[in-house]
Amino acid sequence: MSTIERNSAESHVIQAKETTPLLGEARQDYRASNGDGEASAVETRGDAYEPEEVPASQLATILCSTYLGIILAAIDGTMVATLTGSISASYHSLTLLAWLASADYIANSVLQPLSGKLTDIYGRRAGLVFSNLFFGLGNLICGIAPDESLIIVGRVIAGLGGGALSAVPLFIASDLVPLRKRGVWQGYNNICYGIGAGLGGVFGGWMNDTLNWRWAFLALVPMTALSSLLVGRFVNMPESIAYTTQEKDAKWKRIDFLGSFTLVMAIVLLLVGLNSGGNTVGWAHPLVLLTLPLSCVFLGLFVYTEVYIAVEPVVPVHLFHHPTVVAGCLTNWFLTMAQIALTFYAPIYFQIRGQTAFGASVRLVPSSIGAACGSILVGIIMRATGKYYFLNIVIQALFLISMALTAQFGLHTPEWQPFVYFFSSGFAYAGMLTITVTALIASVEQKHHAVVTSAAFAFRGTGSTIGITICSLVFQNKLRQELCDRFQNDHDGLRIVERLRDSLKEIQYLLKNMADDARSAYMEALTAVFWTIFALATVGAVCSLFMRQHTLHTDLARRRS
Repeated sequence: MSTIERNSAESHVIQAKETTPLLGEARQDYRASNGDGEASAVETRGDAYEPEEVPASQLATILCSTYLGIILAAIDGTMVATLTGSISASYHSLTLLAWLASADYIANSVLQPLSGKLTDIYGRRAGLVFSNLFFGLGNLICGIAPDESLIIVGRVIAGLGGGALSAVPLFIASDLVPLRKRGVWQGYNNICYGIGAGLGGVFGGWMNDTLNWRWAFLALVPMTALSSLLVGRFVNMPESIAYTTQEKDAKWKRIDFLGSFTLVMAIVLLLVGLNSGGNTVGWAHPLVLLTLPLSCVFLGLFVYTEVYIAVEPVVPVHLFHHPTVVAGCLTNWFLTMAQIALTFYAPIYFQIRGQTAFGASVRLVPSSIGAACGSILVGIIMRATGKYYFLNIVIQALFLISMALTAQFGLHTPEWQPFVYFFSSGFAYAGMLTITVTALIASVEQKHHAVVTSAAFAFRGTGSTIGITICSLVFQNKLRQELCDRFQNDHDGLRIVERLRDSLKEIQYLLKNMADDARSAYMEALTAVFWTIFALATVGAVCSLFMRQHTLHTDLARRRS
């Protein structure tokens, strides 16, 4: 029996008396667990149960055992972006380019909203072990896939696992760490993710150049097995469960299948429609015209299911009656739209200034460094002060200033400015993530921590795609207008415009004066995108003001502030 189990058992033995009720009041609280949602044999009755913090060494062991999975999930995401060209070329399929990253991303966005409730039922450790298995299996399939359809299947399976590998460690931190200290531990998570994201492109390119792209996926399989072993060995923690004894059938019955299905369909249809429109098909294509309205239908069915049908909703809709939950989720939504769109379009800015693709990616590194610093520093400040509302105002102001200064970029902007502005935007964005998640879990009961964190992930996932879609519409329309203004009167002007819209590399084949005009047109389009990003960030900042200041307690029982 573990130390936690033994202490829990010893502290909750109740001596029967003549006045002791035959049926005491069972409580839903933290109990000793083996990490898989199985409670100890001791039932908590009568007196209130007060969860105790695990020793610092045990806390570090549990959380650090999850970090390898976070790093691997981040490596996988950025690695694929580097390998898409080689993979598509090997299968002789350009249409594969659009779906390699999208399949993984859609799978991530689908599972993350469900992972909170599922790991509430089956346990954090079981969730992480299965996530590692799915992640490893998906990458194995990608490494041996004989055709393009199977590699898409592999990306979906790996995405399902990778989404939970990033999300579940945050649930564990909420289970074990008091609100006052939680931001610091979230900062460590963000550092791990930043390390993985930074290594992914380099690792993928190196494996592709030295062996081939398949080995980049296969090399992740043994590392995933190690991650699974670490989780299975060291994630032994208390769990918040609904009943003291839960058979497998009882757990199965707790799953909100109808709610999960309607939520998954709403997200998948939305993301498929947005990823297809303007990329693989036109916006008037039947695929887009069918998926986007159906997404709204399934969203309505999901809300109805959660309110009127589900016994144990996968995402309790009543949580969104709280202003902090609504404001926190919307802040995540709009600022993720802004930050991801900036990350997507910044490389284009650097390339029209003559940088290679590798040089452009290097110039985004300050954003990752800023994210690591921002998350840790915000966590330290919240731990010291127990406050986040005014800190949020400072962070939002920094993000808006960074976006406004970025919108001033031109073809002759000094080289140092993007480094500074991207560092500050990454700093502010990571700080926002730490503040909003802390505010979300502080505003709800302890049993809803994982679910409300999952909701934040859902808003981030859909926000990323929506942000890129909005900015893509602005960019393409503005670029077409600017190119037509410059080239429509030239001989073969329309063909030049289409070539330049299809590929930035076409600029190098133009005469110098025409190349300068093309770069100027691209810069005008990017300026429109950057101001759109600023507008999205402004909406997010306004939403954040509606969050309320909640007490950040220094203990898990929420008695001391």
